[in-house]
Amino acid sequence: MENNNQPTQIQIELSEDVAQGTYANLAIIAHSSSEFIIDFVRLVPGVPKVKVQERIILSPENAKRLLYALQDNIVKYEEQFGTVRTDQAQGFLAPIMGPIKGEA
Repeated sequence: MENNNQPTQIQIELSEDVAQGTYANLAIIAHSSSEFIIDFVRLVPGVPKVKVQERIILSPENAKRLLYALQDNIVKYEEQFGTVRTDQAQGFLAPIMGPIKGEA
């Protein structure tokens, strides 16, 4: 009799173009009752209009899993490399170029 309680092993494939990554220095997060949307943007000094580099859409459950995974990795990072500093006065990492105006 097979043991159906064993976790399924997932094989993840990473293509060469995706492995190169996409640089972003700002994330804009929005949500509805059924999903979280994270737009990753690359701000460049002197360029008033920026494009969304990547958009990730998550269920609320997976957004929370991402939150926990990021928290765990930040703790491990800080144990190895020291504290990551952010602008605590505003409670979030504020855009370095002023307010962002989105377009659909």
